Formats: sequence, structure tokens, C-alpha cells
Amino acid sequence: MNETARTQEALAARFEQDRARLRAVAFRMLGSTAEAEDAVQEAWLRLARTDTSEVANLSGWLTTVVARVCLDQLRSRKARREDPAGVQLADEPLVEAADAPASRTPEDEAVLSDSVGVALLVVLDTLAPAERLAFVLHDLFGVSFEEIAPIVDRTPAAARQLASRARRRVRGQTPEGEADRARRHEVLEAFLAAARGGDFAALLTVLDPDVVYRADAAAVQLGGPGELRGAEAVAEQYLGKAQAARVVLLDGEFGVRVKIEGVLLLVLQIDFRDGRISAIEAVADSASIAGMDVETLEESAG
Repeated sequence: MNETARTQEALAARFEQDRARLRAVAFRMLGSTAEAEDAVQEAWLRLARTDTSEVANLSGWLTTVVARVCLDQLRSRKARREDPAGVQLADEPLVEAADAPASRTPEDEAVLSDSVGVALLVVLDTLAPAERLAFVLHDLFGVSFEEIAPIVDRTPAAARQLASRARRRVRGQTPEGEADRARRHEVLEAFLAAARGGDFAALLTVLDPDVVYRADAAAVQLGGPGELRGAEAVAEQYLGKAQAARVVLLDGEFGVRVKIEGVLLLVLQIDFRDGRISAIEAVADSASIAGMDVETLEESAG
């Protein structure tokens, strides 16, 4: 056996050590055993033609490859507007002990063991691709947000927010009915109207008292602060502004975009609590924005 053949054989053996885990990641992302096997096979093909001699963590590298393959598949599904109900789910355990983050409490385990089957359906049916990936990798496999962030072209904080949104839906903590969505839309429109009109009191009514504002480095370069805490500080920041801001859907959730002369400069990712805005993340990094699904409400309605 020549050196090349021995190297390939060793690489194949190493890959087999991770195959079960990679298949589990892909299955939870896609909900289909056949598609999961295809994703794992694609990871093997990429490994076979890549020089990984300088890769310190091959398991992490392979997980990232599989995650990217699955993310592309999920985005392709959305673009084709496939009906996920047609995806065949396998009858197999969804969470093995080895998959679970060490920090998960027994209560967390109980909630997830009851909900994870539904979680897959929810992920396939309602979550944006980036939310699906963040939830599956972090909550089911304990991958850090620092590792997830580059896969979804987000900051670690934004990746954390994606997983948080998905988690709330999976665990039923946030009703997703039309009334709830209408309320969020109404709150955001009221926020922008109050900002444009310089109405400080109206801003305070739609901001949670403990609201947190954070901005990425690109947004700070545009002239804003890096972080603010409390309704009064955030209200002061937006007073008299938002003239070019519009409510949109960011990865399926209500958010805000700022577009000037046809150029998308900034988006605001929004979290809500008890009918008020509880967190605002300003993202101006062009690569991060490019990785988001940004839809105007007219597009969404169509």
C-alpha cells in the first residue's frame, strides 16, 4: 500500500469515529434520515479533498461542514417553498446523553425530552434556517455561540438571540398566533413613530424598563454607542431619529431596517417581553446582514 492510500485509509477511519455524531447533527437539522446521510457523505467528500493537516479540532471542523451543508439545504427548501410536512421523520431517539451540553439541568432534560420531537417539526415548519441551526447546534449538541456565529454569518450575540427565539417557540413560551404577531408589529411601528416624532413619553411606553441596546463594531462606526441599558437611555438614543427606518422581517421575526438612497445600512434585531421591546441589537456589518433573510412586509404578505 502506497503512502497516499495509507493516508486516505487513516482519514476514513478517523471520519468513522465522528460519523454517528455528524449524522445526528444532520438529522436534527433536516428531520430526514436520507437527507442526513447525504449531508454526512458530502462532508466526507469535502474532507477527502481538503488538506486538514493544520486543523486542530477535526471533529469541530466536520461539524461545521455538516452544519453548513444542512443550512444550504434548509435555505434551498425555503426558496423553493417546499412543504416540510412531506419530510419523513425517522423513528429514533433524538437526544443521546453524549449530545447534551454538560450545563443542562435535569429540568431542562425533561422539557427537551418531551418537546424535541415536536421541536424538529417546529424547526422545519416555522423557524428560519439560521434559527434552526443555532438551536440544534447549541441546545442539542452544546456547540458554543462563538463557533456557531461564523456558520450563520452573525456575531456570537446575534447567534445567541437566534437560539433564544427558537428555544422559546420549541418550549411554547411565546405564542405565535396572529394576535401576538400583530401586537409585535404594532409595538415596533409605535416605537418608530415615537422616535420620528421626538415623543419621549411614547418611547418609554413601548420599551421594557430594563431594555438593553447593543451594537456591532460597524454600527458603532456609524456614530452610535456600543451598549445602552434602561428605557430612558435607549429612548434618548432614538429621540428624533428613525426617519429612514422601516419595520421588516429579519429571519422571520419582526425587526427594523435602515435604508438610505437604496443602500441597506443597518438592521435592528428586536426581542420582546410582556408586550414591550426588551432588547435591540444594531447590526451594520455587511457580511452579517448579507447572511440574514430580510423581507419587507409586502414581500412577506405576498
